[in-house]
Amino acid sequence: MPEASLLSKRQLLEELLRASGRVLVAYSGGVDSAYLAWVAHQQLGSNMLALIADSPSLARTQLADAIAFAREQQIPLEVIPTSELDRPEYVRNDGQRCFHCKDELFAAMENLRAVRGFDVIAYGVNQDDQGDFRPGQQAAQQHNVAAPLLQAGLRKADIRALAREAGLRVCDKPASACLSSRIEYGREVTREALAVVEAGEEAIRGLGFRQFRVRHHGDIVRIEIAREEMDKALSPAVAAQFAAIFKALGFKFVTLDLEGFRSGSMNALLPAAELLRRTG
Repeated sequence: MPEASLLSKRQLLEELLRASGRVLVAYSGGVDSAYLAWVAHQQLGSNMLALIADSPSLARTQLADAIAFAREQQIPLEVIPTSELDRPEYVRNDGQRCFHCKDELFAAMENLRAVRGFDVIAYGVNQDDQGDFRPGQQAAQQHNVAAPLLQAGLRKADIRALAREAGLRVCDKPASACLSSRIEYGREVTREALAVVEAGEEAIRGLGFRQFRVRHHGDIVRIEIAREEMDKALSPAVAAQFAAIFKALGFKFVTLDLEGFRSGSMNALLPAAELLRRTG
């Protein structure tokens, strides 16, 4: 059983969902949105629907796993296409890229909400997300998207603990942002660049690594590997495999980041003014 404080947070989350009427859940298959979708289904049954956006910025393995989890848990799910790559403001890839992505998603969800008669759109932002640079949250606010995990005071560790207690296999799933987040700011997001990043990450996964990122810097690829897996990455044999993989994908220089994996590392390249800017 979860500890008392965690139990009270879970109960508050359940109350918030029951009070929301018919709910559309923005679902990606990550632990936050998966747990939110699972709880919403537990509380609302057929009065909820999970929606996952299919676009070139979503890796095929992530899409397949998200669909599989929803099927395992009998969570109602629909896959909807989104067209963020048709937006010049998204393609140019400045510090507000995530805003334009989420604006595209929530606009599509709002249209479906109105047509299907749902009351609320909800997404899986949590307490820990408040300390990072996340322009997508501005889009959520502009579209009046509910944040029940945040309202219930849940942190990432809480969500993982509750998912584990519920027996959900996603409880220890590594975080995985969209493929566009791997491309350095200022470099256009293209289908070709996304495909290269996806292929590189699939190859690294095939070598047995669990937590990593492929960062696209034009002719240079910067590979981030979790610290606990770094010894393996630093071996001459694996280094040679990295070089072969990424040279074949078109990179001229293959680098391993000695700081290891960290979420949102591309944000370090943004000027302070950009980090403080809000989209109107």
